[in-house]
Amino acid sequence: MTDADDTRPTPRRRRVEWVIGGLLVVVLAVEIILIWPDLSESVQNLGDLEWGWVAAAVVASLASMSSFARVQRCLLGVADVHVRQRQSLAVTFASNSMSVTLPGGPVLATTFTYRQTRLWGASPVVATWQLVMAGVLQAIGLALVGLAGALLVGAKTNPFSLIFTFGGLCAFLVVAQYAASRPDALEGVGITALRGFNALRKKPPLTGVRQWKHIVNQMSAVRMDRRDTARAFGWSLFNWIADASCLAFACYAVGAHPGFAGLAVAYAAGNAAGSAIPLLPAGLGVMDAVLVPALTASGMTGAEAVSAIVVYRLVSFLLMAAIGWIVFAARFRGAQQQGDEGPDLEPLWRRGT
Repeated sequence: MTDADDTRPTPRRRRVEWVIGGLLVVVLAVEIILIWPDLSESVQNLGDLEWGWVAAAVVASLASMSSFARVQRCLLGVADVHVRQRQSLAVTFASNSMSVTLPGGPVLATTFTYRQTRLWGASPVVATWQLVMAGVLQAIGLALVGLAGALLVGAKTNPFSLIFTFGGLCAFLVVAQYAASRPDALEGVGITALRGFNALRKKPPLTGVRQWKHIVNQMSAVRMDRRDTARAFGWSLFNWIADASCLAFACYAVGAHPGFAGLAVAYAAGNAAGSAIPLLPAGLGVMDAVLVPALTASGMTGAEAVSAIVVYRLVSFLLMAAIGWIVFAARFRGAQQQGDEGPDLEPLWRRGT
């Protein structure tokens, strides 16, 4: 038997592919139905869209995806795993589509990204470290966007609070840089904080300590200097800024002009809520429920807020997901994967001592 015969799809494999494809169509259809009420409520405002701003929103969303791919390249480059931007961008698009459209998408996307980095030559430790550090940098970047918005809001309402908020922002940046460059130094601080938190919850003192040590070990697997940290964090922060710009351009597209400070706070709060309560893919429902009143408080009407969120979702969610599945079908469908292994990230979500 030749190698070609070994790689030829079997009838059983074809049936599995058809079943998976059918399930994907069903999931996408259900998600479209879920957001249809918002679409129907804002149809009048959508009829008067300024398409130049819609195009700007698309460019901003593409820039957000590209910057996240660059974060991945920066982190892997620290460990001497060098990949091209188009390779990293393809994985970013494909994993994003998995994460926001499939049941259990974040887990599937993480495993997919891990396997691709392994195929690029990363060791299991480096591949897992890259995933952990990317998540840490993302969390820090989102917090910084929220702090920047709070800084501007505070400057308007109470000029004296500007000094204290700016001081807190600088301290936050110093701590973030130190944590990224020397994660092992966080072990003692984290354990002390966990003991205090466990005492408040009346839990055993060592609850969560093993998981925290595991996270620190993953973060410490590869040492980053200040230059590498600054470059990776800069792209990670730009990822949030570009996505927030997509939301801002969506607001401009429906004729609204929210304040920058209120928009930054609304964006950070919406993303934080969507991540903390992952009821639906991409934070659908939860994130939107936070964004609507937050955008209204920033100077928009309720109808404008709903319309802007619909435009934002159509671009950052549906369009990016569609592009991602096209990329997946073109580059990764049927590609050989490296075993059934996945990243060693269990302690990030498993409870216990």
